[in-house]
Amino acid sequence: MAKEKRPEGLPEPPKEIYVAKEKRKINWKRIFFIFLGLACFFAVYFSPPWPDAVDPLGKHFPLSQQAKGAIGLFLMAGIWWVFEVVPIGVTSIAIGVFQALFAIRSAKDAFRDFMDPSVMFIFGSVVVGIAFTKTGLTKRIAYKMLEIVGERTSMILLGALVVTAALTHFMAHTAAAATVFPILLAINSLYGESEKPTKFGKALFIGMAYAAGAGSIVTFLGAARGPAAAGMFKEFTGRDIGFFELTKYMFLIGWLMVFLIWLYFIIVLKPEKSVIKGLKEKVKHMMKELGPMTIQEKLVIIIVIAVVLVMSAQSFVPALQPLDRAAIMLCSTLLFFLLGILTVKELEEVPWNIILLFSGAMSIGFCLWKTGAAQWIAVNWLALFKSAPWIIFVLGVSVFVLLMTNFIMNVAAIAISLPVSLVIAQYLGVAPDVILYSSLVTAGMPFLLLIGAAPNAIAYQSGQFTPGEFFKHGIVMSIVLILVLAFFVVVIWPFLGMPILLK
Repeated sequence: MAKEKRPEGLPEPPKEIYVAKEKRKINWKRIFFIFLGLACFFAVYFSPPWPDAVDPLGKHFPLSQQAKGAIGLFLMAGIWWVFEVVPIGVTSIAIGVFQALFAIRSAKDAFRDFMDPSVMFIFGSVVVGIAFTKTGLTKRIAYKMLEIVGERTSMILLGALVVTAALTHFMAHTAAAATVFPILLAINSLYGESEKPTKFGKALFIGMAYAAGAGSIVTFLGAARGPAAAGMFKEFTGRDIGFFELTKYMFLIGWLMVFLIWLYFIIVLKPEKSVIKGLKEKVKHMMKELGPMTIQEKLVIIIVIAVVLVMSAQSFVPALQPLDRAAIMLCSTLLFFLLGILTVKELEEVPWNIILLFSGAMSIGFCLWKTGAAQWIAVNWLALFKSAPWIIFVLGVSVFVLLMTNFIMNVAAIAISLPVSLVIAQYLGVAPDVILYSSLVTAGMPFLLLIGAAPNAIAYQSGQFTPGEFFKHGIVMSIVLILVLAFFVVVIWPFLGMPILLK
């Protein structure tokens, strides 16, 4: 067969065609931490029986196979969350899956916690933030705040922390964080570094999460942990903790921590720019562009204020006490959609990764509690201090609550530790009041993990920091918190009249 003649002017085709393939790098660090988490789980789950925990009254707390599985899962989830080997929401799914596969709890129990009322409260709080952003309220509030604090980044950061902490005196810290978060996004956008992580951005959002915790300890309205702990305290002592009594002892320590958080971030994460030049003029111009407040903005404000007032009134009005906070918060979600303020488009923008994170946190928390693993850990830990000086015992209780509340509900952490610590306190001559208040302080400030509190996870949506960075700064601030608490236990609280030692 004659060779086909090529048209003139066309180049000769290459004899071989090579397609360049980009080599995909193996992330050995990620693989290492995946297997480290799995190794921890299997090592604990299949280990020989562990000895019983024994409290000061001689009561034994055995550790079942399911409880060992809960501890192993607790370690695996912690490693995966800190090093983010998979998306944090996927780690939460693994928590439910492992409970079901290894018969730690039934699938029905494990996954029921994913829709716990606390998770739905967080969902409702996030939707409030979306409503603020959609209507333009976030920008209006952000610009107003910037007009007051000026152009210095240090003062902008302080203003953001003060506003966050102040809001938690009147509403749940989750709702406060969800409200402030879009405002901080608007402020961060004016910093001029687009969406890429900056020192200022890290300080702004991590600081917001920490300040929400610090502010929430000041009143009973900041979180459910306060009323729950007061109820347990009454059960053990027969005494009520008054609304203003709590504030009397918590106000100074809460606000001191807010300013220490600000000072820490100004030093460790010093903003790249000390001043945002021309910010005042820019803010004035943008305020004019917003124009007068719209009907939708006014409706959002009315709805949110109504929800906050109802939740606040629960402390004083007996008829409102049976109402669940999640149901009250979700009333705002329903109204936003019924009034056309939000549409299905905004529903699709809900950060489900964060919602799943808290679903998993609730599941592992209940898993540790229901299997008896948390009680076993609490008794073993607190028994270490039964012969220690009273201040070491008080701080030991506080550290335990601090560590536990980073993994499980702070209400659960207090519920597990308070009964045991109150029994040991009697042997050491320690007044129950100081145990209660020191536990509430550390339960309110889980600075280590994103799952420790909803504001931590909400702040993570900013994309300004990694779970590892949050953990690193949290170690330092947790140490600062314990030192501040020790000072208050020894000096400030006795001066304010709190009983420390039994006479």
